Amino acid sequence: MATIVDNATSATSAGIDPRSSEQSPDDLLAALAATPADDPRRPAVRDRAIEAWLPLARHLARRYGGRGAPDDDLAQTAFVGLIKAVDNFDHSRGVDFSGYAIPTIIGEIKRYFRDRTWAVRVPRRLQELRLSISAANSALTQKLGRSPTVADIASYLDVTEENVLEGLEGARAYRATSLSTPTGADGSRELGDTLGGDDVAFELVEIRVALGPALATLPARERQILSLRFHGNLTQAQIADRIGVSQMHVSRLITRSLAALRLQLNPDIAA
Repeated sequence: MATIVDNATSATSAGIDPRSSEQSPDDLLAALAATPADDPRRPAVRDRAIEAWLPLARHLARRYGGRGAPDDDLAQTAFVGLIKAVDNFDHSRGVDFSGYAIPTIIGEIKRYFRDRTWAVRVPRRLQELRLSISAANSALTQKLGRSPTVADIASYLDVTEENVLEGLEGARAYRATSLSTPTGADGSRELGDTLGGDDVAFELVEIRVALGPALATLPARERQILSLRFHGNLTQAQIADRIGVSQMHVSRLITRSLAALRLQLNPDIAA
């Protein structure tokens, strides 16, 4: 994390030097509260106050170590939570800052874990909605004595049924299912076996649609020869016998017809 104290030069607020090592973290918060928002010295006082409370943020970050997240990322996240706590703390209420900062920092760390434990990234709005639906489901199950319907949850959360369905659909992205998971009554198949593969025929759809009008431009005999060759799978010799021409003539007609079709389907290709 970049050094928080960058511009604390010689600021003084309410008779308190923001760089004085004798000031306690609480004194620095008091100095920050006493410094007007438009005072040019306020950024230096704010930076010094944040720096004084960094040990608290580091301590909370270490509590969540060993859970698969890099220590540096946890520290950065805790620092963000600390900055939010300092900026939003109301010193005039007489509340202890640590009692306000700790939940704020922990909340930021938990959001970090929640964001990175989703198997598929979904919008934060859906992540929050999933938690609300889960809590509503538990509360309504106890209250109603049955599993709540979508309408029950929507009414409880004061949202539309479409929002609830969207949240339930998004919740499926929280955990991924292995493709090796057995499926079927006897478990003889795996989930991966049910996935479709690439269908190369899709690439030919446009060509097939355009082929009909292109074929219509050919003479009837050439259309017949192409049909016998590529649909009937007859050899050139068999086609020659059937229509009463030489095999060489059949070959020339096929070549000419295919060239004409290529030009119809793609005018940029020279015949």
